Amino acid sequence: MTTVLDDYLVDPTLSLLDKTRIQAQVLVPVLRALRAELGKDKAEALVGGALRDWSRHLFAAIADGIEGTPRRKWATIQSVWGEVSGREVEVETLHQDKQTLDMDVTRCRFAEFFRALGEPELGALLICEADFDIAAAGEGEVSLERAQTIMQGAPSCTFRYKFARR
Repeated sequence: MTTVLDDYLVDPTLSLLDKTRIQAQVLVPVLRALRAELGKDKAEALVGGALRDWSRHLFAAIADGIEGTPRRKWATIQSVWGEVSGREVEVETLHQDKQTLDMDVTRCRFAEFFRALGEPELGALLICEADFDIAAAGEGEVSLERAQTIMQGAPSCTFRYKFARR
């Protein structure tokens, strides 16, 4: 089955967590070498900027390939992203109506992996921040606020989506 994320996922037989582990095998030593050479702040700013640009462009390109309104583009990406990442997280929906969707992630295997590596900042860049890039596909019709993440040590990740009136 072809999905909007196929180009990103490369091999649909591998889980998103396994793909993230593969990315980390390359990124962690590069990040650590850059920290040693440039200092922690400069290295993390450089890598963070590069990963943020990559994610923003990736999800914008995916959205460009989806027909419909910005909210429909977001919903399509969010649905598929939820399927691929959903195997690795436990989610509790707190409230849902036409203007809001409030969810908490109560367990995250991505966070467990990156925290065990001692690299939660890298995990936040690769996984957590992508949620904002997906919301950006909604072009103002969808916004996301998040006060905390498990990756950064909180007991849950708070997802608070707001939808523009139609």
